[in-house]
This record gives sequence, structure tokens and C-alpha cells, in this order.
Amino acid sequence: MNSIEKAYAVVEAALDKKAYDLVVLEAEHLSSIADYFVVATGRSDVQVQAIARGIEERMSKEEQRPLAIEGFQHAHWIVLDYDDIVVHLFYEPAREFYRLETNWIDSREVKLPEPFRTQARELRLRANA
Repeated sequence: MNSIEKAYAVVEAALDKKAYDLVVLEAEHLSSIADYFVVATGRSDVQVQAIARGIEERMSKEEQRPLAIEGFQHAHWIVLDYDDIVVHLFYEPAREFYRLETNWIDSREVKLPEPFRTQARELRLRANA
């Protein structure tokens, strides 16, 4: 499974748990840490934990285990490190506070393929309604 396939598997799992404001950022040119950053938001700490668990379950089906998981207990900002993919899951107020994507202004947002693009757009619209 290559890096972009991993990122799409993470996207699928996050969307299944109703994550919103989901973005995939190409980061290989910015950092040796990862090829892609996936950033998503949940409406509560419980939802953020559910998103993280969903991602872990989906990735384990692909025999991918995280190198590290941080922040699960409080679930305001959970980081799942899958080596070439780093996932940042935020509880809504924490995402607004940290504005993580603005730290990587040179990053390029990956255009999600269908059906992920439509699903992400619908979840964003519902969250902002």
C-alpha cells in the first residue's frame, strides 16, 4: 500500500465516522516526517475518539499499525502516526485555536477522488448549517 492509498484509506474511515473539514495535504516536499498529513474535525471528544478508532480499525485491515498515537485520552487533538501518513484529528474548538493547516502554507491540498470529495463536502455543509 503506497502513501496516497494509505491517505485515502484514512479518509474513508474518517468520513465513515462523520469527520468534517477533512483535508489531505501533500507534505513530502515540506518535511521528512511524512508524505501526507490528513486533518479532520469532530464535534465532540467522543466523536474524535470514534474517528481515531475507526481509522485504526480500517488501517489494521490493511496490516498497517500506527507507530504512535498521542492525545487519545483527552481527544482534543489526536495524532496517529502511520510513518508516511500523519493524521491530526481535532475537537472543533481546538482546530480553530491551532489552525494547523496555516502552519504549512506551502503544502498542496490533495483533491479527493469521488465519492470522498462529495461526502466531505456534504459533511462540511451539514457542520456549518
